[in-house]
Amino acid sequence: MNTPQNRVALYARYSSDNQRDASIEDQLRLCRERAGTEGWDIVDSYSDRSISGASLIRPGIQSLLADAQSGLFDIVLAESLDRISRDQEDIAGVYKRLSFAGIRIVTLSEGEINELHIGLKGTMSALFLKDLADKTRRGLRGRVEAGRSGGGNSFGYDLVRRLEADGSQATGERTINSPQAATITRIVEDYVNGASPRKIAQSLNKEGVTGPRGTAWGASTIHGNVTRGTGILNNELYIGRLVWNRQRYIKDPDTGRRVSRLNPESDWIVVETPDLRILPQELWDAAKSRQQRTALPRRSNLGSAMGKVRRAKYLLSGLLTCGACGGGMSVISQTHIGCSAARNKGICNNRKSIARAKVEDRVLSALSRKLMEPDLFKTFCEEFTAETNRLRSTSNTSRETKEADLAKTIHALDRLVQALIDGAPASAVKGKMAELEERKAKLESDLKSAPSPQPVLHPNMSSLYHAKVSNLADALNASDLRNEAAEALRALIDKVVLTPTEEGYDIDLQGDLAGILGLATEPKAKTAEAGVAEAVLQLSLVAGVGFEPTTFRL
Repeated sequence: MNTPQNRVALYARYSSDNQRDASIEDQLRLCRERAGTEGWDIVDSYSDRSISGASLIRPGIQSLLADAQSGLFDIVLAESLDRISRDQEDIAGVYKRLSFAGIRIVTLSEGEINELHIGLKGTMSALFLKDLADKTRRGLRGRVEAGRSGGGNSFGYDLVRRLEADGSQATGERTINSPQAATITRIVEDYVNGASPRKIAQSLNKEGVTGPRGTAWGASTIHGNVTRGTGILNNELYIGRLVWNRQRYIKDPDTGRRVSRLNPESDWIVVETPDLRILPQELWDAAKSRQQRTALPRRSNLGSAMGKVRRAKYLLSGLLTCGACGGGMSVISQTHIGCSAARNKGICNNRKSIARAKVEDRVLSALSRKLMEPDLFKTFCEEFTAETNRLRSTSNTSRETKEADLAKTIHALDRLVQALIDGAPASAVKGKMAELEERKAKLESDLKSAPSPQPVLHPNMSSLYHAKVSNLADALNASDLRNEAAEALRALIDKVVLTPTEEGYDIDLQGDLAGILGLATEPKAKTAEAGVAEAVLQLSLVAGVGFEPTTFRL
């Protein structure tokens, strides 16, 4: 039987383009060999493929940390510490959490990890990432200053494929794509002559002109962002002026997502590339002049308050799909929504609109009805109870193991005391007795701080959930919880398809009914039910029969 000292979990990761998928198996194979040498029992392995170690937003490491809290293993074994994380804050947090759970970290490169490794290796990994970024930027800057691309390519150009004198592949060289250049010139001319970006996009799509990346044209593709230099109307490469380093990207430490930040103009790298000019200067200047004329009144009318007010998200924002074309649907007035592709791109003939409140009401009322179905309740209760009891049994098993170990230790101490009474020399048992006393104290301390055994749930929970689901709409409309509840519900709905009919719209919803049912159980409650509700929101918990993402007509 595995003891609480030799259960090991393996972890492997790779992120570099120079590595391959087999790298994971190579790392795990070496870790298995080490575990075999040490006599450790492998209970599970975790991995993250093609994911940077600069963030903990990785499914493999998150699963490992979750299982660590359940006491499934006692050692984490990896090839090196930077496989677990290269971020100073993250690796310190992982070490702290695993240490709190009584779990050691061992790596093939560093051995058993301690605070010194965390400090030194964390700093070294952070410096490695910074040095790598600096070297990459230096290389890109050299290409830009030579008039080449610093990454990616703009509509209107083709990348040149040729070999250098030394046989290496030339990188970043561009040449004008004549058909695309003609489209760019037409767009800017139409704009100067008074056409709006939306009308221009609709005309291009109607004529079958392919947009950037082979997609349909949209208004934003044309007008872009003046400050960031994006969009057809703002790309200075079209007048033979290459601007690089206009913005930088930093990683949000909470979400792991890259967020753009504008650089001061003094940091921009500007290179004249007359051979890449597409637009005559007078046409460019005329477009810029119109941009200024149309932008200034808008700013003066709205005033400074525009920058202070963020548009509120509606309950189903980003989830509504047009059943006619498959494109998104968005707000077209204060109260109604319609097909974005029909209005912005002209590639859909669905011009019908529907009241936003009507869609939300139909979705919420249909969800309540669907979640009330007896079969759904029965399946949910069975699956939820079985899975929750399994997780709790794992936690209780760890406590039971310690209790059994404590009983054995006390029994061994009693035997030693009896041996002394029977005349055994004290010197012969003194060392063993001290060892057992130390172990007894540690086990008692562990059991004192360990949570008490949790009760097994009764499978008949239908009445509880019936009441919760009945109040789903009320919970979403409660002023103190509206924003949080709406975000939670949105995360559980894959999409809402609105298909136009003669009478109006048919509405189909696809989403995770189990997760939505969990939302209805008020997870913020501070009662004994709070643990139940929190567990319901772990969508993978009840991914059993009847709870795959489901589509149904509202």
